[in-house]
Amino acid sequence: MFKATADRDTYISILEPRHADELFKVVDRSRESLGEWLSFPAFTKGVQDSKTFIEKSLNRFAANNGYWSGIWHKGELAGSIGYLYIDSQNSKTEIGYWLGKDFVGRGLVRKACKLMIEHAFTDLQLNKVEINIATKNIKSKAIPEYLGFTKEGVIRNYEFLNGQYLDRIVYGILKDDWITIHH
Repeated sequence: MFKATADRDTYISILEPRHADELFKVVDRSRESLGEWLSFPAFTKGVQDSKTFIEKSLNRFAANNGYWSGIWHKGELAGSIGYLYIDSQNSKTEIGYWLGKDFVGRGLVRKACKLMIEHAFTDLQLNKVEINIATKNIKSKAIPEYLGFTKEGVIRNYEFLNGQYLDRIVYGILKDDWITIHH
C-alpha cells in the first residue's frame, strides 16, 4: 500500500525521505501534546531525526516487518500511522498513530485506522490487529472502541514517560470480528 484514499480530503501514503522536513514540522509544532503520551518527540530534535526515522521505516517495509505512513488532510501532513511490526508466524500486527495538534478532532485517525486494518486483513492476510494505548489517553482510546476492538487487558507500568509510569490498555480485533462488524 503506497497510497490509500479515505475520502475526498484525506489519504494515507507510506512516508518517504522527501517528507522528512514536513514530518519534522508537524512533530515540532505539536511537541507538547505528542510528548504527553509518546516518547519520540523528545528524540526528534531536527529534520535529520525525521529522515532517519523514515529510512528505518522503509527498511522495515523492505523486510516485511511494518512501516509508517503519513496521514494527509487537504494537502497537509497531519500525522502518521503505522504497523509497529508484522508477526507473520502469529499472523498479527499492532497499529500506532498520532496527529499534529492542529488536526485533532476531525476523525482522521479513525479513517486512517480503517484503511490500515482493511489492508492488514485483506492484503497482508493477517488474523489479528492490536492497538495499545496509555490508559489515561481518553481521545486515543476512543478509536479502537469506536472501531469495535475488544479490550484484552492492561499492562501495568508499561512505560516510564514524563517522570511517571504509564499503564497500557491492549485492544485487539480478529479478522472475522472485523468482517462481521464492518462488512
